[in-house]
Amino acid sequence: MASPGCCLSRLPSALLTSLLPVMSGLTLLLAMLLLGWFMVTVSPPAKATATAWLQSPVMQEATATCEIWASYHLSGSGLNQTACPTLRLAVAFGDTVVELWRSPEHRAEGWHQLVAYPGRIKGQFQLTFALTQPPACGAVLALDDIVFRNCGLLAAGQQSCGAEESSCSRGSCLALGRFCDGTDDCGDGSDEDAEQCQFFTFCSFEEDLCSWEVEAGQPTWERNTSVGLGTTSGVPTRDHSTNSATGYFLHTVAGGAVSVARLSSPTFQATNSCSLVLYCHLHGSATSSLRISYVINSTEHLVRERTGDTGSCWVRERVDFNLKESFKVLITGEAGSGGSVAVDDLILSPGCVLQQDSAPVALPGRARASNCVAEEFSCDDGGCVSAELVCDFAKACADGSDENHCGTTTFEEGAGGWHDTSVGQLRWAVQRATEPTATALVGAGAFLALQRGEGQMVAPAKARTPLLGPSGLACAMEMSYRLHSGAQGFLAVAVTEHSTDMTHLAWHTRGHGSTAWEHVHIPLGERARPFQVELLGMAELQDPEAIAIANVTFVQCNPGVEPPEAAELSCNFEADLCGWYPDRGSDFQWVRSTGQGQGSDHTTGSGYFLAVDPSAPWSRGQHAQLITYRQEPAAAPQCLAFWYRLAGPQIGTLSLKLQLQGAEETVLWTQRGSQGSVWHRGLATLPATGQQRYRLAFEALRDGFVGDMALDDVALTPGACGAELSCSFEAGACGLAGSGQWHWQSGGTGTGPMADHTTGTTTGHYMVVNTSKHSLPMGHVATLSSALYQRSAPAQCLAFWYQLSAAAPGTLSILVEENGEQRKLFSISAMEGDTWHRGHVTVRADTDWKVVFEAVGAGSERSYMALDDLRVSDGACPEPASCDFEWDTCGWSSPSDERLHGFTWGWKSGVPLAKYPGPEQDHTLGTEDGHYVHFDTRVLGAGGTAARLESQHLPATTAGCLRFWYHMDIPEHLTGGELQVKLQSAAGQHTAWSVAGQRSQGWQSSTVPLESPSEFQIVFEITSRMWPMDGTVALDDIEYSATGGCDSNLEAPGKVKSSSSFVAEVVVGLLLAVIVLALVAAGGRYWLKRRAQESGMAMESNTPQGFDNITFQDDKVIIAQVPKERDED
Repeated sequence: MASPGCCLSRLPSALLTSLLPVMSGLTLLLAMLLLGWFMVTVSPPAKATATAWLQSPVMQEATATCEIWASYHLSGSGLNQTACPTLRLAVAFGDTVVELWRSPEHRAEGWHQLVAYPGRIKGQFQLTFALTQPPACGAVLALDDIVFRNCGLLAAGQQSCGAEESSCSRGSCLALGRFCDGTDDCGDGSDEDAEQCQFFTFCSFEEDLCSWEVEAGQPTWERNTSVGLGTTSGVPTRDHSTNSATGYFLHTVAGGAVSVARLSSPTFQATNSCSLVLYCHLHGSATSSLRISYVINSTEHLVRERTGDTGSCWVRERVDFNLKESFKVLITGEAGSGGSVAVDDLILSPGCVLQQDSAPVALPGRARASNCVAEEFSCDDGGCVSAELVCDFAKACADGSDENHCGTTTFEEGAGGWHDTSVGQLRWAVQRATEPTATALVGAGAFLALQRGEGQMVAPAKARTPLLGPSGLACAMEMSYRLHSGAQGFLAVAVTEHSTDMTHLAWHTRGHGSTAWEHVHIPLGERARPFQVELLGMAELQDPEAIAIANVTFVQCNPGVEPPEAAELSCNFEADLCGWYPDRGSDFQWVRSTGQGQGSDHTTGSGYFLAVDPSAPWSRGQHAQLITYRQEPAAAPQCLAFWYRLAGPQIGTLSLKLQLQGAEETVLWTQRGSQGSVWHRGLATLPATGQQRYRLAFEALRDGFVGDMALDDVALTPGACGAELSCSFEAGACGLAGSGQWHWQSGGTGTGPMADHTTGTTTGHYMVVNTSKHSLPMGHVATLSSALYQRSAPAQCLAFWYQLSAAAPGTLSILVEENGEQRKLFSISAMEGDTWHRGHVTVRADTDWKVVFEAVGAGSERSYMALDDLRVSDGACPEPASCDFEWDTCGWSSPSDERLHGFTWGWKSGVPLAKYPGPEQDHTLGTEDGHYVHFDTRVLGAGGTAARLESQHLPATTAGCLRFWYHMDIPEHLTGGELQVKLQSAAGQHTAWSVAGQRSQGWQSSTVPLESPSEFQIVFEITSRMWPMDGTVALDDIEYSATGGCDSNLEAPGKVKSSSSFVAEVVVGLLLAVIVLALVAAGGRYWLKRRAQESGMAMESNTPQGFDNITFQDDKVIIAQVPKERDED
């Protein structure tokens, strides 16, 4: 990724010391998220300000077009502190150290992108990332995806140049307008040859202002250096002439009674060949501006204007003057709050000839000051309104002029508030339609089109609106566009939120051959003020005008005006999203879908549903929300029913949240981890809200990037919901009402288990009763009762997980109540170990029924009973650890073990799904409607080499038997894949059965005798020693019996092996062994040879590969090499 000719050596230690003098124990470590690696900081003890450094190899020759891109992620409690933390990127070359980029003061947790421009660097240079944070800051930084773009010099060699080009000494071609412009574009300096450029007038401000004049007053243009200005926000960190912090330039900042700083040239003669090249720097404010005009007869004529923040870089600008009267050039700068405007290297062409005899041209007088005070906007009718009300999608001025230049425009009367912020060789500009078809199709005679720009970068053209907002949930931008370009061309719309320094892509499309105008509706969503909409375009330089936009409008953006559908919360998503809106500020998005390999919808089996896929392109971060407008107060409880799907080996959590106006949000319902590629019904009771309005949000919180979530058939009805068929207690008690000591708590917060069963963490929740004698005396009873369950089948299975303390907890009983009468179905007073155990009872009821959990105290000390993960399903309960997987997974689950990175076995039917492959028939029914559990081995790798499926805890056995059917489809060639059955107990684990990876042979059966002297679990584990391993493993019809052992005659008649066949198998086996040994020997020899070659190459290299990790101990600099694996040939 570095520039060509990159060499790997170190800078002198003295130079390292000069980069950042503050040294302490904050370090950067190489870390991994799933299968992607990144660098992350590790905080030191809270004793002093600390800095972590990450240093590049030494590189060579950066061109003027060089761009450095990187992604960084900030997290931690210190983000809201003023001085914490600061990330910097610096470049060192020769004896010079220059800061290229610094993180903004306001930033939110999440992934951000930085772009830095080192400029033309001759010879060797080195980059350093540095994160500095004060004591007890607690912020964590991750750094990823460092990319160098357009940094290498073109290979030397003569090229055939065009009519508007000339040759460099190296043989490459350069546009004529790029010669003598103060930048070494050729790479060999031949375009800036002193003899060739002797008739150009250069002013670098290194000595003085040359012949330019600064108008007195405040603000004004001041000559200064980056060293002199210090670390003031927005100021340049180097000049353009020398690319150093000690070089001079002119700059201005906000302040004073007048609005702009003015810089004027001498008077020039009339001309048809005068051009001005300058380099401008606008940074720190979205409202800063630079204007280049000419003045004739005291009248100013604007030629070029720049508005907005173009980043911490010098941007080339060129203007041409073809005038029949003498004139002056006027450069005005206006810095917005928190920003600055600077100029450097003003270069006049030979055609700019000084006027010698006549009187000089007088500058126009300054505009009359407005009657409005600072922080106010002057309306066209003379009124004043707060600047915060400008472009907020609601008219504040009586004449509505505060909303006139806010992006809604036909471009007939100008840019309509859009301003070009391009830094490259393309820019956006208003253009008149030259073809009648354009006017007919667009409905207007003007549009915003891509044009050739004067910047030096090879970057997309950018145009931005003024600061907008706030906006409502339904806010969208509509526009017409034309995109006639090659595959490299594109058009995109992004949204930048300045309060968080976050940019989100809202829409994009690639180039195609069509010349037709198209219309697009781009949702922008709810945004806090201030935000800007950014238009990005890229096209071939030969035909940039093939990309254009027209007729831009913002619709339904006023947050005070709700659309008619805002109250429609019941929705099947067949036509639209009703009153549900994706939060456009989320890290990834909910989209309306028809499946795309994930499965069908719930409504019709062929319609639409809402889905979220964290693995989709442009997905980053942790969460995606689907939210509503604020609803009218609810006088009585309501029930929100919905169907959901959580699928994939690493998906996360789906939650429903309620937010009352002016209050914190509360979780009404939540489900965590894969629930299989099937639809499940969710219920959540919305409480009465009194006089308060409320809003709802479905939130998808990912654990990884492998999986998806879906919603369908949301229905809001009056009255509370009935009993929930599935309850994890993560969002509350699910309607269970307790008497006595039953209460809802998380692990570690009181008497009870340290972790719940659902999440396996101390933050998970469960129901618990303290049965200690001071809380529940001996013989006293505490009950926990459910709401009514609907009798949906003759037999129903109630499953639950429980944990009892070791010291005489008392008796836990399960009673079923029907028509006021109770009967006991389950009772337990002791259990082995301090883990969660699964219990179940089959309920055969004649009417609707409820369950009562009864705890009876035993008078002991520090005792408790806990419940978690209740579930009611149709059909009788199977025997423990036995399952045909038709209704659920019968207690089989994947452990919450971070070492396995959350890889979860899935549950699906045989209906083919492109995203989740598996057998097209189950074993139980032999049809695609039957269900089984499965695992996609493609996700195994550096992020985790095993995935486990565990049974509930089972009692000790001396003659147990496990029977099951398995289906494997794994390439046999060097995969190292294996399916194992293990027994796990307090004494450890051992393998009872295994089979190597194999191509599909259909469903196969196996029988495994089991024996354990203590309580144990059965574990199915799929492992891989090599990856990626493309394949699937499925299980079905698991049967476990604790007594009787396995049938000794396991093979059917006619399949008993004869002695002759046995001998033949032995011979074949020996032959195969010999072949394998020969292959291993050959492979070992090849490996040793390669190792020797690599060792020789490593010895020949005097420098390390990759980035250097710098840590500091006892004021000594220690550079630890980070080895980089070589690619195999």
